[in-house]
Amino acid sequence: MDLTIGVDVGGTKIAAGAVDATGRIVENVRVQTPATTAAAVEDGIVEAVRRLQLSHDAVAVGLAVAGFVDEKRAALRFAPNLPMADRPLRETIGARVGLPVVVENDANAAAWGEHRFGGGRENPEMCLVTVGTGLGGGIVMAGDLVRGAFGVAAEFGHLRLVPGGLPCGCGNHGCWEQYCSGSALIREAQALCRHDPVAGAALLQLSGQDPDAVTGTMVTEAALAGDPAAVGLFAELGRWLGEGVAALAAVLDPATIVVGGGVSEAGDLLLDPARQAYAAALSGGSHRPHLQITGATLGNDAGLIGAADLARRP
Repeated sequence: MDLTIGVDVGGTKIAAGAVDATGRIVENVRVQTPATTAAAVEDGIVEAVRRLQLSHDAVAVGLAVAGFVDEKRAALRFAPNLPMADRPLRETIGARVGLPVVVENDANAAAWGEHRFGGGRENPEMCLVTVGTGLGGGIVMAGDLVRGAFGVAAEFGHLRLVPGGLPCGCGNHGCWEQYCSGSALIREAQALCRHDPVAGAALLQLSGQDPDAVTGTMVTEAALAGDPAAVGLFAELGRWLGEGVAALAAVLDPATIVVGGGVSEAGDLLLDPARQAYAAALSGGSHRPHLQITGATLGNDAGLIGAADLARRP
């Protein structure tokens, strides 16, 4: 069986899996790793790979890391949530596990996984938009992953949709992820509960009457139960999603936008408003075909599966 190992490198845990050529995870492992030093993270990666090597004769390893990866898929340039910068992971991890290694940005890897085996299966022109704590994604055009000249393409969250808007951690103002992300959803939900506790009654009940304790999971739970305020919060988030998708369509003209990330678990409560806002905002929309907006299907395994599949390619 032709197996490769995919590794999703997170700030507190590392998920790894032996993956076959159909995208099926044959076995997976989890390694807890306090992200205190680069060496500790690399030790966790090696431990996860070696545990899978005990049972599987894998031929290569793909690493999915949240950060900037160089154009050669060899080095991690910078990772905002890991103590790592300018780390030659292909060389160092490869030498320790005795296998060829490919390094890829986690959102790019997830986009590839969804393109190959998930919501954008075999669609040669697609984008993944991940709506989680922040907003990210990846681009597949003509069946290839678009990485850019320096390996850092598809930083969708930092498209500036609102000049002079809300401050972003990247140093700019008005970035898309400040209006369309799990963080934005929580911010708006907490503000609603503070300023209109009657409208936010269902959320306050879930949070023990503490506006600051409202979480994205609570908003999703309330919305799925039909709470009007929570549904409205998703409608507003969906509007921002759709307007951003219209901007992507103007530049990239993909056939499909696959929406993933934790916030997408709300399903059509998020996607229906996004579809409506996209249609209203699309430039020349009455004279051109419209893309499809659909949900991702691989869940948290998308990056792992995508990285494993990239590792088997030259």
